[in-house]
Amino acid sequence: MWKDIFVKRKQYGTIRVTSQDIGKRPEAAVEEFDKDIFTKCPSCGEVLINIDVEENMDVCYKCGYHFRIDSLKRIRITFDEGSIEYFDNHMSSINPLNYPGYDEKLNKLKTSLGINEGVLTGRGKINGQETCFGVMDWRFMMGSMGSVVGEKLARMVERAADLKLPVIIFSVSGGARMQEGMFSLSQMSKVSAALKRHMRRGLLYISVLTDPTTGGVTASFASLGDIIIAEPGATIGFAGKRVIEQTIKQKLPDSFQSAEFLLDHGFVDMIVKRKDMKDVLEKLLAIHGEVVSFGRS
Repeated sequence: MWKDIFVKRKQYGTIRVTSQDIGKRPEAAVEEFDKDIFTKCPSCGEVLINIDVEENMDVCYKCGYHFRIDSLKRIRITFDEGSIEYFDNHMSSINPLNYPGYDEKLNKLKTSLGINEGVLTGRGKINGQETCFGVMDWRFMMGSMGSVVGEKLARMVERAADLKLPVIIFSVSGGARMQEGMFSLSQMSKVSAALKRHMRRGLLYISVLTDPTTGGVTASFASLGDIIIAEPGATIGFAGKRVIEQTIKQKLPDSFQSAEFLLDHGFVDMIVKRKDMKDVLEKLLAIHGEVVSFGRS
């Protein structure tokens, strides 16, 4: 049976393998057949059918675990179709420090992923509400913040200020990009300064933290939102948990650096499930637009 299903799916692409097809031993099926069909949830351990996971916005339909998604998919599920205008898509990193192997790694990623850097920026609409955006991509060197990532975000924020539009940044990052040294670290202040000018014009900045958001990104623009939203279960922090434990010589809670922990301690304003994100963002943008319009009247 399994072989027939696998062949049909490969041939026609429309044959759906459902939970009923798996039977009582899905683990054996995963071992025997292609991972193109199945995924094991890292949270609950359940064996999931990829098509069903994709239809559920890459969220485990058993326990609600949010899988990482790429920037293009994030944009597709968040913004209205046909409303997107990208900014600075031509920009790509160079190798300012002549770091060994960096050029080759960049070229390989650009070819395989079809994007030039670890962030996509632009403007678009969320259920009719216009905004500028930055969406980081974990696949591109774990969304690390190099010179081009910082430059693209700063330019996007400055355009938003000129256009009098709000800003939404979806962060996912391992922090600063070590291959660019101080060139990378300087992006923290650059983007933060652009956001300060944006804020002085009375405009809204919504920061959305996804898994993981760490290092210099957390220490700069990801934590500067007027409203800070996190996806469920996202890892959010600066240094690694083990590094902190070794430094302070104390055992930290198991939930430390989770979105839920940060919400309890006041570092995050709300946790929003992926299926609800678009509607929540629309409402926040609409409320802000009404407040700004009232203030100008």
